[in-house]
Amino acid sequence: MFAYLKGILMYATPASVVIEINGIGYKLFVPANVFSRLPQKGLPITLHTSFIVRELSQTLYGFFTVQERDFYEALIGVTGIGPKIALALIGHMSLEELQRAISNEDTAALCRIPGIGKKGAERLIIEMRDKVEPPLMHGGDFSAHYMADPHLQVLNDAVSALINLGYNQSIAQKAIKKSLKDIPEGVELGALISTALKNI
Repeated sequence: MFAYLKGILMYATPASVVIEINGIGYKLFVPANVFSRLPQKGLPITLHTSFIVRELSQTLYGFFTVQERDFYEALIGVTGIGPKIALALIGHMSLEELQRAISNEDTAALCRIPGIGKKGAERLIIEMRDKVEPPLMHGGDFSAHYMADPHLQVLNDAVSALINLGYNQSIAQKAIKKSLKDIPEGVELGALISTALKNI
């Protein structure tokens, strides 16, 4: 129902914010790591939203990026992971760290998050591992391997471009990897992005 909200930040705590839009204040619950990135009160803000409807409640959750919002919605589809625990997961680890923990089956890292026990971490890994690939960017193993070869940095730039176009990181990574089979090594960024878009 709501894809994002763009308005003026009127109130903020580590758990929630209020954004005013045309005289109406919208309360959104946010991950803990959002608070440190908020603008000053009275300044414009845009948050991507997830609207959760339950029998006795209707709640908005806000995120700075589409990727965080999409991953949050994937998390709440996991057995035993409700909106609050999913918010804790997003709020206590960066998206890349969380994806890496799931990909590497790192239950110890997941168990450090409030509300996640060993069984919950194992279930999270089982249900999410097929939806997650190790991040290409921000220090991921794939990135570290190719950054040693400057002309292949184009891979990371292409993934970043797809994400900026609105695709989530997992889809962008898969499209780029598929495209590498169809194009020669050393391809220019524009050609790689065009090919990847056809493979999405």
